[in-house]
Amino acid sequence: MGSGIGILTFHRCINYGSYWQARCLVEGLSETGAKVELLDHDCLEVRRAEMRCALQPTLPEPSSGKHRIAYKAKTRRFEQAFEDFPQSRRFSLHDGSALPRYDAVVVGSDEVWNLAHPWYGHKPLFYGEGLKADRLLSYAASFGNYDAERGLDDYWRDKLARFSAISVRDNNSRMLVAEALGQEPPLVLDPCLQFADHIPREPSTVEKGYALVYGHGFPDWLGPVAREWAVSRGVRLISVGYACDFADEERIDVGPLDFPGFVAGAEAVITNFFHGCVFALAFGKPFAATVTPYRLNKVRDLTAKLGADKHLLRGPTDLENFAELLDRPPAPQVERRIEELRGTSQAYLDAALA
Repeated sequence: MGSGIGILTFHRCINYGSYWQARCLVEGLSETGAKVELLDHDCLEVRRAEMRCALQPTLPEPSSGKHRIAYKAKTRRFEQAFEDFPQSRRFSLHDGSALPRYDAVVVGSDEVWNLAHPWYGHKPLFYGEGLKADRLLSYAASFGNYDAERGLDDYWRDKLARFSAISVRDNNSRMLVAEALGQEPPLVLDPCLQFADHIPREPSTVEKGYALVYGHGFPDWLGPVAREWAVSRGVRLISVGYACDFADEERIDVGPLDFPGFVAGAEAVITNFFHGCVFALAFGKPFAATVTPYRLNKVRDLTAKLGADKHLLRGPTDLENFAELLDRPPAPQVERRIEELRGTSQAYLDAALA
């Protein structure tokens, strides 16, 4: 007999999306009445890489001294929040054999199968290596920027074949699994959309009349059109979590518990992050998203599967088009599609965990 449900994901990343997808999945699965905990993997090399990214997110362009102080404060808030997660005994990322047996281990959400990830890539643990479970399954797993055209070799294909149930969150990942195993896995919602009622809805205490900017490395053309839109609408641009040269204000040191409040109080969201789009959709906020090569697969496939393609800006745009996206929430059919996928996602979980 196993000891409840273990969740294997990137739960200690200094990233609002990683934090909330882990928390939402824990709390959502806890509704089954099972004991649920995150598998607390550890690796010194990964911790160092995560810290470098947290304090210098825009490398090779270094962060200023002022910004590094704010990034340190943000990191401390994340580390405090991590301690409230229900977690297993800490174990090596490279050896899961010390873990107890679970009724089920759920791998995902996040880029758990991304073989191109700079520090989590090619870690067999995320493919189930060494885990002891009556059922090994994935929920909303992703290969991130590892493109489907590259395929999987026999080593990784054989590990995926050991899963009793697989679901993914983007079409790129679905194509990889389908080619490897000969059957298409279901597309399911990210936990932040599937279990959105577990995210606080109270707006932050900042004054009203602002748009949230979430991300970094935006294209040069975005700043001028965002400024033009903001001035024309009488709203301020507040960048949360990262430095942003076209924002009116930077709130870099915001912790993960306070992030939803900034989304809840915003008039609109400007982002190039996957979870920037997810939070905007979860809160029914107008949003415009640009893409980076690293996040293209995730953001493109998210907006496509929800019928929100027009919110993805692939190149320069004018004020009229930008305003069309940010002046009104996503079309009603987008919310209907989310509701439809909530049903199929829950059906997948019910069957996989039964």
